[in-house]
Amino acid sequence: MTAQWGLLSTARINDKFLEGVAQSRESAVLAVASRDRARAERYAADRGIERAYDSYEALLADPDVDAVYISLPNSLHLEWTERALQAGKHVLCEKPLSRREADVSAAFDLAERHERLLMEAFMYRHHPQTARVVELVRSGAVGRLRIIRAAFSFHFEDAADVRLSASLDGGSLMDVGCYCVSGARLLAGEPELVSGTQVLGGDGVDVTFSGWMRFPEDVIAHFDSGLILDDRFELEIVGEEGSLCVRDPWHCGTPGIELRRAHTAELIEVPSGNPYGLEADNLVSAMRGEAAPLLGRADAEGQARAIEALYASAQSGASVAPAR
Repeated sequence: MTAQWGLLSTARINDKFLEGVAQSRESAVLAVASRDRARAERYAADRGIERAYDSYEALLADPDVDAVYISLPNSLHLEWTERALQAGKHVLCEKPLSRREADVSAAFDLAERHERLLMEAFMYRHHPQTARVVELVRSGAVGRLRIIRAAFSFHFEDAADVRLSASLDGGSLMDVGCYCVSGARLLAGEPELVSGTQVLGGDGVDVTFSGWMRFPEDVIAHFDSGLILDDRFELEIVGEEGSLCVRDPWHCGTPGIELRRAHTAELIEVPSGNPYGLEADNLVSAMRGEAAPLLGRADAEGQARAIEALYASAQSGASVAPAR
C-alpha cells in the first residue's frame, strides 16, 4: 500500500519533495498544512494535493497521514518533530535536525518510545552518486585518504529570508555548510578536532563560515559555506594515489565523478535519480520493515555534535574536540 505523506509548511523546498514523490510508487502526498487557511488551500489546489489544513495540529490529527515531511524553519524542527512523533507519525525532518546533540538524542529517544521512525533529510546521501563515491574511496581508487575539500554557497538578496534570522537558527553552516560537514563525516568518520571561523550578517547569523576538521587516520577536511557568495557546489577527495572531483555533490542534478591520477582523468558516470523521492522511499521501506533507514540516530547525533563544536570554535577562537 502506498504511504501517505503530510507536508508541515508550504516552504519552497516542498516542490522538490513533491517532484521526487511524484516519481515514486511507494509514496504519495495526501495533505499540506499552513497557519493560513487560504494559503494552504491555494497551495493544495495548485499542486493537486487532496487535503489542506489551517494548522499543523490538524494535519497531525489526520489518521490517514502515515508520515510527515517537516520543512519549517530550523528553530521549529525539533518542536514539530516531537509533536508529530507523539501523534503517531513517522518523520522525515529537513536538515539540520538541530545544532545541539542533546536535542537530537532526545528526539530519537521519543521516536523509540512511540515506535516511530525519525530521519534527518540529507537527500544527497540517498543518490547513487554518493554511494559510488563511498565505494570508490573504500576500494582504494585514490589510495590512502588524506584530504577532503568541500564548498556550498549561494547568494540571495532578501533581507527577510529566514536563513538570515538568528531566532530561527539561520546561518550558512546550518543551511548549506552542514552538507560539507555531512559529506566529510560520511567519508572519514567522526572528527576528533575542529576549528571554525565565521563572518556575521543578517541579524547575527554566519553569512560565511569556514572550517577544518581532523579525523582519525590523519584525514583533514577543509570546507566553506556562504549565503552571500556565488553559487558553488564542490567536493574533492584527495588520496595518496589520486583524487575524486564530484560534479554536483549536493543537489545531484548533473551527477558525475572525475577520477584523477597523475596527468590523466577518467569520468565515471553514475545513474540518475531524484534524491528527494529516494529518501522518501527509504523511509517508507523502513516503515514496512523491508530496509533500515539510511540515516538514523548515530548519524544525526554525529552531525549535530560536529556543528555544535564548529560553532563553539568560531565563538571562542580556539579549536574544539567534539564531545562524545
